[in-house]
Amino acid sequence: MKLALYQGPSPAGDPDAAFAVIEGKLRASAASGADMVVFPELFLPGYNQPQLHASLAQPQGGPWEVQLASLAKSANCGLTIGWAERDDDHLYNSASAFNAQGQRLAHYRKLQLYGEMERSVFTPGCDYVLFELGGIQTGLLICYDVEFAQHCRAMKERGAELLLVPTANPAGFEHVPDVLLPARALETNITIAYANYCGRDEELSFGGRSLLVGPDGVELARAGHSEALLITDLNGNSDIDPLRTSAQLKDFREASGTHDQL
Repeated sequence: MKLALYQGPSPAGDPDAAFAVIEGKLRASAASGADMVVFPELFLPGYNQPQLHASLAQPQGGPWEVQLASLAKSANCGLTIGWAERDDDHLYNSASAFNAQGQRLAHYRKLQLYGEMERSVFTPGCDYVLFELGGIQTGLLICYDVEFAQHCRAMKERGAELLLVPTANPAGFEHVPDVLLPARALETNITIAYANYCGRDEELSFGGRSLLVGPDGVELARAGHSEALLITDLNGNSDIDPLRTSAQLKDFREASGTHDQL
């Protein structure tokens, strides 16, 4: 299976511009043989647009999802993307995955809201999601979620082999893709696809460095700080030497009690 990651500038509150980019990158990914392309967090309508999230957010099954499904089917390429969801009086930082036939495979609401902006706008989600993609058990997380070892372990315990992670990681937090993601992948033996923004959205600058990292913690693809479309064949993951993968989950022992020392 071939996986694509799109790293680019935020649509900055312009859904029409966002859909034009989505269509173009879906077609480019399909032309390169990709089965799925992953876009950044809140690509509709753009991450750093709190004044627009409430007014533009849409329900599941609304015009955004209908158009996303149609574009995936037209391009014959799967799509995973972050967007602002409205459910009655609640707003969610959500992501949906569609297959190449335009069928929705999964929908996920971000569990770990980050910072004052997100917490002032969105309600946190409460459920994990798992689905099959090209014979691979796949889960969705969003940005800050994947930095928590607990969530990655929970996904692994549910059978996940691959995590698709739309993100909006700011400049200055490069330790996340450079250090934390390889660690999360290695300690849980999960492949992680992390699609970030580059450039600016209002006063916020993004760090780029989108990443695909294998279950042995080794980079399979890496973007820099500019717009990029990474396309990688995951079939090589099956050839990884078991000695290069972590045995932490199998070997972990709980402490049997406490012992205070003076």
